[in-house]
Amino acid sequence: MTKVAVMGSGSWGTAFANVVADAGAADVVVYGRRSAVVDAVNQRHENPDYFPGTALNPALTATTDAAKALHGAEYVVLAVPSQTLRANLAEWYEHIDRQAVLVSLMKGIELGTCRRMSEVVHEVLGVPAEQVAAVSGPNLAREIAERQPATAVMACPHEPTAVRLQHLCKSAYFRPYTATDVIGVELGGAVKNVIALAVGVAVGMGFGDNAKAALITRGLAETVRLAVSLGADEHTLAGLAGLGDLVATCGSPLSRNRTFGEKLGSGMTLEEVAAETSQTAEGVKSSESVAELARRADVEMPITEAVVAMMHHDLSPAEALAAFMSRTAKPERYGM
Repeated sequence: MTKVAVMGSGSWGTAFANVVADAGAADVVVYGRRSAVVDAVNQRHENPDYFPGTALNPALTATTDAAKALHGAEYVVLAVPSQTLRANLAEWYEHIDRQAVLVSLMKGIELGTCRRMSEVVHEVLGVPAEQVAAVSGPNLAREIAERQPATAVMACPHEPTAVRLQHLCKSAYFRPYTATDVIGVELGGAVKNVIALAVGVAVGMGFGDNAKAALITRGLAETVRLAVSLGADEHTLAGLAGLGDLVATCGSPLSRNRTFGEKLGSGMTLEEVAAETSQTAEGVKSSESVAELARRADVEMPITEAVVAMMHHDLSPAEALAAFMSRTAKPERYGM
């Protein structure tokens, strides 16, 4: 049977591994650094750190040995924080089969290089584009771990690879679609985290649905502008990996990025929020990379710039709001 190695035992890595195990077409092993989590998966079929009380597929196994997880794996699913990907790949390099399909679950942009996650995989491993896929969509990990209905996009420039991945993941509660627009899928997943931070700040400041709707809508416009300028299909951003993921992430208290922003908007300092946040809020660091990508492409992204100012330049939420609302009036056009 096909072997799938999921590298990362966090919330999304665990949930996705469980999806593949439930689909029944592969043997799935999860790699995690913490022996307590690995032991719980193997012995109690549970990840107590992220999904206490939620039963995982008993066929799912876990290990703290990366080489063991990767040995013979035909699919390597990457589920680590985006800013650690390059270092992790270098560590795992010799154990990854060069014929394996590399699947990115990460929704971030690398600091410094401004590379998308699939680009980092290409650079470090030297594998062709046909072997690198990205998964994105409205995928709140807790709901998926609880086997609530969900959808996702499996994107790869080589469509047969995307189709194979689709069949590997399809289950009674998880419906995957395919796409070849990796740029649009990855940018949709990365930028929505930044917009969710802004929405969270607005909620924390006590604003209502009008403000949330405005930020989501204008945030989508920013995402479309950037993605199209970098070669994406604008229609991708109207789908699951764009609008779908944006709505879920901005609207749900399960979203770590929205929750991070909400605490900041309620009056906590950035340091206080970071200190009590156990899971990675990808938008905090990726906001800088997204803003830099926009500057290189000469694309205006005022919401993103406001988030960067709040997260990295000590701008208060009230000052960020004032700066956004005082921008020059202009007509609304799609993608403007």
